[in-house]
Amino acid sequence: MEKDTKFLILFGKRLNEIRTGKNLSYRVLAQLCDVDHSQISKIEKGNVSIQLKTVFDLALALNVHPKELFNFDLDN
Repeated sequence: MEKDTKFLILFGKRLNEIRTGKNLSYRVLAQLCDVDHSQISKIEKGNVSIQLKTVFDLALALNVHPKELFNFDLDN
């Protein structure tokens, strides 16, 4: 698997962990970030690359520091 694909998948899994840990649905998180709910699903599946502003918006909506969204091991 290519590193960029792996990165997107791991980022998406981390986003999903945080979102579900806070009992938020795709729709609620999407509303808080002002994005379409289908976009959240695509991010969590690792199907899309997102802008840095979206990372920041996701962190704000989830009430976490942006670095928490990158708390995964890319080397494994």
